[in-house]
Amino acid sequence: MIPPLPNSASPHRFSVAPMMEWTDRHCRAFHRCMTTHARLYTEMVTAAAVINGDRKRLLGFSPVEHPVALQIGGSDPAELAQAAKIGADFGYDEINLNVGCPSDRVQSGSFGACLMREPDLVARGVAAMKAQVDVPVTVKCRIGVDNQVPADILPRFAQMMRNAGADALIVHARMAWLDGLSPKQNRDVPPLDYPLVHALKKQHPDWTISINGGVQSIDQALAHLTHMDGVMMGRTAYNEPFVLADVDARVFGAPPAYRTPHQVLDAFMPYMERELANGTRLNSMARHVVGLFHGVPGARAFRRHLSENMHRDGADLEVIREAMQRVAPSGNDMKERAPAPAAV
Repeated sequence: MIPPLPNSASPHRFSVAPMMEWTDRHCRAFHRCMTTHARLYTEMVTAAAVINGDRKRLLGFSPVEHPVALQIGGSDPAELAQAAKIGADFGYDEINLNVGCPSDRVQSGSFGACLMREPDLVARGVAAMKAQVDVPVTVKCRIGVDNQVPADILPRFAQMMRNAGADALIVHARMAWLDGLSPKQNRDVPPLDYPLVHALKKQHPDWTISINGGVQSIDQALAHLTHMDGVMMGRTAYNEPFVLADVDARVFGAPPAYRTPHQVLDAFMPYMERELANGTRLNSMARHVVGLFHGVPGARAFRRHLSENMHRDGADLEVIREAMQRVAPSGNDMKERAPAPAAV
């Protein structure tokens, strides 16, 4: 057993970011095959949808996903409180409020990143949610929007969230430009300001603050953890998911679950088999594993076979097995990994 790291029990030490149209329940079950300890997040679900929509479809998740957080979007404190209560009753380990999404749809609904301009309203929403649930209530935000000055707005926003009772703050270390940049551009174009977020943590040594944005490796995550309570990884965790296989050992000081991509996919097979039996289409699950063999000889053939066959009517696990045969056996594509050393 690898000795645990300092603060390795922190529930936010490492997490996978909520990503619209990506981190659905099948994606989360797949990611859980690679890391037992990372905290997983749902896609954002609006408070109104939680209250009025098909809750089983929108909120249902597998027990294997724990610890898992529900991210909700909204601006009406009463709606947020009701949605938070519903989410907590469904069994989520955390309720997270989105104050960072820059999409047009989110802006038109008066929630997401545009709420950086209304910290009083956000604080009321946090307080209302806290009054309804026993699980942690957290906030994910940007460092500012449009012409705001991050060095001024972020500390004030953070203090107001803390005063309202938020259990943790997750800061995407970029501005959101709602006027002039598309949602896709907002993920890359605004420059990252890690020092600002590191400085915010120094101002709140006894309050949990995590950093998000541009984290592309476990080495980068560990570097941030010398400053922060937690790190959230987004697109790299999705596009190159096998990076998550190092999380338990290097971030939490625990044995890794599996040491090769083949082992990970074998572990995901029973879940896919159960879902297929329940009527789920193969492509709904297989689309999340396309990047599993990133950087391994045969990865392109693996991706091509999945892309060409997983959408077909009646596609089953044989498509996955055939795709795996296009990648060199684990003993050839990479040396089976010994447990990675824990960081110090």
